[in-house]
Amino acid sequence: MHAVLPLASPTSLVLKRKRETDKLAKRLRHQVGRAIADFGMIEGGDKVMVCLSGGKDSYTMLDVLLQLRKKAPVEFAITAVNLDQKQPGFPEHALPDYLKSIGVDFHVIEQDTYSVVSRVIPEGKTMCSLCSRLRRGALYTYAEEHGFTKIALGHHRDDLVNTFFLNLFFHAKLSGMPPTLLSDDGRHVVIRPLAYVRE
Repeated sequence: MHAVLPLASPTSLVLKRKRETDKLAKRLRHQVGRAIADFGMIEGGDKVMVCLSGGKDSYTMLDVLLQLRKKAPVEFAITAVNLDQKQPGFPEHALPDYLKSIGVDFHVIEQDTYSVVSRVIPEGKTMCSLCSRLRRGALYTYAEEHGFTKIALGHHRDDLVNTFFLNLFFHAKLSGMPPTLLSDDGRHVVIRPLAYVRE
């Protein structure tokens, strides 16, 4: 006779998943909070522009910053900003619908950088560097026009490490993406609150 193992009930599976989710959320809040404190990323009265790409990293960054703001010892404002670069197939409604559903102040910048990059870069070549420059320019311009004191990007620890090694191997220089960066013109402060979070 074979022993029959009891199956886990649906309720116990739901509770287990909730415990795991709560544990992950707590770890993320701790790591982001520590990065903010260690690098002086956010100060009282800051107006933070949280840049949303539509990917998991920027969604996570926004969610954690909203949670931390509730308990923060200083007051700061958050506005979610998405740059719609007119990439074919990008679901334009997804981000606005989500942000409305959670009641977050947001703005979508529409700038057809995709056509510019497609016209300038030969077919088969990587578009990343030009696309990145155009995106950065659009975000910096919007931040300046609307008085944002900090620009939050969703780069995590793996991004920072990968950039360091790419620069080392392909450009023979020791540089990477710092958790806090003052732009070359000194007018913008870029922060990366996920600097301690692994992908």
